[in-house]
Amino acid sequence: MTEKSTEEVIEAASGAHFRSFRLDSLCLSSSTPSSPSSAEASLLRSPECPAADAVSLKQPFFIGVCGGTASGKTTVCDRIIQQLHDQRVVLVNQDSFYCGLTAEESKHVQDYNFDHPDAFDTEQLLECMKKLKSGYSVNVPIYDFKKHQRCPENFRKVNASDVIILEGILVFHDSRVRDLMNMKIFVDTDPDIRLARRIKRDTIERGRDVNSVLEQYGKFVKPSFDDFILPSKKYADVIIPRGGDNIVAIDLIVQHIRTKLGQHDLCKIYSNVFVIQSTFQIRGMHTLIRDRDIATPDFVFYSDRLIRLVVEHGLGHLPFTEKQVLTPTGGLLLYKLSVLKIIVHSASLAREDSLAWFAAASCLRGQINRECSDAKQGSTYIGVNFCKKLCGVSIVRSGESMENALRACCKGIKIGKILIHRDGDNGKQLIYEKLPKDIHERHVLLLDPVLATGNSANEAIELLLQKGVPEKRIIFLNLISAPEGIRCVCKRFPSLKIVTSEIDASLNEDYRVIPGLGEFGDRYFGTDR
Repeated sequence: MTEKSTEEVIEAASGAHFRSFRLDSLCLSSSTPSSPSSAEASLLRSPECPAADAVSLKQPFFIGVCGGTASGKTTVCDRIIQQLHDQRVVLVNQDSFYCGLTAEESKHVQDYNFDHPDAFDTEQLLECMKKLKSGYSVNVPIYDFKKHQRCPENFRKVNASDVIILEGILVFHDSRVRDLMNMKIFVDTDPDIRLARRIKRDTIERGRDVNSVLEQYGKFVKPSFDDFILPSKKYADVIIPRGGDNIVAIDLIVQHIRTKLGQHDLCKIYSNVFVIQSTFQIRGMHTLIRDRDIATPDFVFYSDRLIRLVVEHGLGHLPFTEKQVLTPTGGLLLYKLSVLKIIVHSASLAREDSLAWFAAASCLRGQINRECSDAKQGSTYIGVNFCKKLCGVSIVRSGESMENALRACCKGIKIGKILIHRDGDNGKQLIYEKLPKDIHERHVLLLDPVLATGNSANEAIELLLQKGVPEKRIIFLNLISAPEGIRCVCKRFPSLKIVTSEIDASLNEDYRVIPGLGEFGDRYFGTDR
């Protein structure tokens, strides 16, 4: 094999470090940074897997909402959806899965029990819920409550989302459906209130008369509630009295859902991994920078925005000390109030007795001096003091794209550089390093926008340790991370912190994160054309 020149080696080392997004943990099981097995590779290309743009690494958070008829289940669901406005939430009603009545059953519809488990097509409901939880879109049937039939040509398409809410009177009855749920909510409302709501709903929305509603309630609805719905209350994780009017309970539920959504599965395994909370803004910026057709200036602009968020979040993990300061605004206000009080008091004395005014003048003058002196000192604000011993280290060259954001956040910060050559990720070689001489005394922010296999990161971290930097003082900042890279780094360096904006799915056989950013450095610095 011919020897490479130094120029060729450096050029190769600065070249493509492929990283990005994957398909789904359901399609490709976690693997080591070594090459994936042929079985995994074939599964990646299998049509059984959902499309990459329809699947995320995290499975949807599945909520079941159960309760008696007209208990306020829909209102509870609507309030949860309103508060989760920055998440993709989809609501599926169990009522959509009613079985259509036969011609004979339609003739005696008054004798049909719509509140019995057999009235629902539970098998189709189960199939749809499984597909949604696996990241597939589904077609939900539309049921006509006046004709008691499904609309044969119409359906509602439901796409994969962050949160799936299944609402219905008997969603807890079948254990197979129940086992899919991450949270089970039972809406508990007074029976008289439920009956009044049922009469109003069925007469207005479903074209029925009051007598038929009351007859059905006594014959089927109440017995089914006692036999099937009320016993399922024992499966609930949360019971909400008063339904949608219980704002406190709904707020607590939403807070719990947000916590679960913001916590990636790997964050539960590795407590030193931190993912910034996802919002539509962050997801929108990721959508833009992942688009292969985006112009370079736009790629740089939105990448810089995301990098700044990651840097700010990383800085929040640095140690701090308490610090008290005096605010000018509070002091000026006290000063003006003190002067005003003394002027008013002096004026009242002058009106009543000029001799008394002159007698008190010397005392008032001293009081003015004392109070104004105290006021000018300002009011106290108790805050924190930033960590002073800090530096950044970028892994050349993609890591250099994060330096401007770090400088914007930390005025005058020192930044070192490490260049590591990777040849197919099997060989690794340190090419260049330039670090602050006192780096062993500092906290280090290690910069690399993409964590793929973790081999280069491990090489850089090992160098920092050799320079005397304690492992617990290193914070690794990146835009996206592959699970394989997180496992590789965290197993070797459990005290180090990793801060990222998204954890992608996995690596393919070429060590690229799917579906991806491509080569971040080339795209950022405009050398990908």
